[in-house]
Amino acid sequence: MDTNPTALLLDLAASARDLTDQDALQNLLAAGHRAWCEGVADVQSGIRCEAASLSDAQLAERCAAAGAAWEEGMTRGEAVSALAFATWDASPAAMAYTELAERATRFGVSLLGEEFQ
Repeated sequence: MDTNPTALLLDLAASARDLTDQDALQNLLAAGHRAWCEGVADVQSGIRCEAASLSDAQLAERCAAAGAAWEEGMTRGEAVSALAFATWDASPAAMAYTELAERATRFGVSLLGEEFQ
């Protein structure tokens, strides 16, 4: 499997599609969580760099376009974080992780290792 967070999450979600084994799903979910964290950090870093050259008005426009409105009282840093999360959350990688987590949940698997009855 690939080490790029996006490619890895897509691979993990595809691998989980036909799995029912809880241990195997737990392993995929744990690997997916690590890749999700790495992916969101990569996006946040990129957005932070991009936002550095934007005016507040331009950043507000970028936030609005991504569905992460810069609300009254938010700091610029909070707006950048909201934009990064909205950007990541709309990515195929984040959607793949959601699919993986939902598959795992259907078989009683969570990141905490709890089993659902």
